[in-house]
Amino acid sequence: MQAQTLSTPSAARGGLIPGFADPVNDAQTTFRAALKALAHPGRVEEIVAHSGVPTGLSPAMTALLLTLVDGDTPLWLPSGVSADALAFLRFHCGCPIVPSPSLARFAAVPMGCDAPALSACHPGDPAYPDLSTTLLLEVGSLANGHAVSLTGPGIQTRQALSVTGLPDGFWRDWRLNHQQFPLGVDVFLTQDRWMCGLPRTTRVEN
Repeated sequence: MQAQTLSTPSAARGGLIPGFADPVNDAQTTFRAALKALAHPGRVEEIVAHSGVPTGLSPAMTALLLTLVDGDTPLWLPSGVSADALAFLRFHCGCPIVPSPSLARFAAVPMGCDAPALSACHPGDPAYPDLSTTLLLEVGSLANGHAVSLTGPGIQTRQALSVTGLPDGFWRDWRLNHQQFPLGVDVFLTQDRWMCGLPRTTRVEN
């Protein structure tokens, strides 16, 4: 009842940014795209669901957060995230915001914010490796930049990926993350309406 009350026209006039236009179908579509991205690492997928986009977030990151994060999934955000984004996520996702990526199921880093080291995120537990942190990281481009070659499950031979805007040392940290398997962090890279998945099983070569 509270969500219905807050989503009335009077709340919208107060400046609330809308979520998915069709919450069930849009979330299902985005979830299938996310699964496809993880099943085919490094392959760029388009987010087709539409929603309001708060200041500082991209359409792809917004859609993933609306789909993956709820009241049972602690979220970490870096300092500098806009008040619009915080209000949007608290209302639409109802997620607890935690002070450390090691406490989070999801960590979201918009463009221009400092990303945590992969080692600062929760790697999961040997009995429950799926309880690790999943990092959503906005980048400058998923079509340009220095290309790396990806191999591993879901890749038939090799998958080329060109990215700009990754944190310094990301691929070095990724190799260490991969060595922790079955523990480790999974990553979604987002840019505008595009994303690609990097599950911990993926190996990278320059």
